[in-house]
Amino acid sequence: MLQVTEVNGDVVFKVRVMPRSSKNCLAGVYNDALKIRLTAAPLEGKANEACRVFLAKTLGVPRSRVEIVGGHTSRNKVVRAYGLSAEKAIKALMP
Repeated sequence: MLQVTEVNGDVVFKVRVMPRSSKNCLAGVYNDALKIRLTAAPLEGKANEACRVFLAKTLGVPRSRVEIVGGHTSRNKVVRAYGLSAEKAIKALMP
């Protein structure tokens, strides 16, 4: 099950990124992390930026309110979305 933690009006959750996929999409849950498929390659931060853009669109918030706070060079990342409740985040991420 996806673990979403609410911290001072923001949400923090784990993401498992699968770069170089055929399309950008949510791919379920891996352990306690959200699994995301991205078309971007993991070069020069392109997959990280694609991850931020995809999550912002999925959560319905501006890209500036989504930040990767851990795992910049790993497939396993920690993401923080500012100004969002845990309930709203779970609804958006788990359709």
